Amino acid sequence: MIVDCALYAGGRRRHRLDDLQVAMREAEKEDGFVWIGLHDPTAEEFDALAVGFELPQLAIEDAIASHQRPKLERYGSLTFAVVKPVFYVDHVEVVEVSELAIFVGERFVIVVRHGITTIPAQVRESLEADPEMLQHGPVAVLHAILDRSVDQYLEVTKAIDVDIDEIEDQVFGDDPGNDHAERIYKLKREVQQFRRAVVPLVGPLTRLADEVVPNIPAHARPYFRDVQDHALHAAELVEAADALLTNVMQADLAQVSVEQNRVSVQQNSDMRKISSWAAIAIVPTAIAGIYGMNFTVIPGQDDPNGFYFVLGGTAVVCGALYAAFRHNRWL
Repeated sequence: MIVDCALYAGGRRRHRLDDLQVAMREAEKEDGFVWIGLHDPTAEEFDALAVGFELPQLAIEDAIASHQRPKLERYGSLTFAVVKPVFYVDHVEVVEVSELAIFVGERFVIVVRHGITTIPAQVRESLEADPEMLQHGPVAVLHAILDRSVDQYLEVTKAIDVDIDEIEDQVFGDDPGNDHAERIYKLKREVQQFRRAVVPLVGPLTRLADEVVPNIPAHARPYFRDVQDHALHAAELVEAADALLTNVMQADLAQVSVEQNRVSVQQNSDMRKISSWAAIAIVPTAIAGIYGMNFTVIPGQDDPNGFYFVLGGTAVVCGALYAAFRHNRWL
């Protein structure tokens, strides 16, 4: 749906436009530009825009379909850009990624939003409060959106670093030996998704800073170069976070493996002790069982020292087994 459509001239918002067919004529008449915001539009909703602003079909298809890579494309006198704003949901450690498709013409800018992001509204509010910047027209809108998106990238990297520090404390400090792999893997997956939003944007920003792009004046390049510098910094931080999570996961798995080996060794030691005592105990048990059988004739029953002989023999055998197990360090 169309969120807002307004005419801007002389650094001021003039009035809302309801008829898209006459929007361009209004912009030329007032020597201004038209700023249109859309949210999850359908192909039918784009029909009037395609006719009134002569939008290329390929760019329209990219704008309607979400999940595009960040990019910058030129269609004659039109510049088309895709950027992915993000925000971090700290309590569940999730990076929420939205998408903005931006058409920049000489007298219009069309911003198509997919997902949840407040950047278009923030940019509109800030530029409407800054007439001097708004006088630069559609290029000011494009710059403001890219600048705020990259600033959000830096904020998200800081939040992720806090969670990584917490994970490191758990793995190496407060809670060593326990398995934190699930949390690390989930955060690493979110960082990978974040990476797909940040890293591909560096190329388009480099083109805006260094190349001739339709409707982007040469005097605006230093401003885009500043955004590019921040985006490079954000990309480096994302790569570092991803590498750090990989190392922490390997360390966590190594600690878990060491703990499992320690437990296994302890269990083997316990089993050897249990087996040793069971072997020692089976000797008197076996002898008692034999002599407890209901036989008429039992060897040694008529000897007055028979009982002591059997008892002593049992003690000798048990003692020998105990000494053997002690020698083999089973006991």
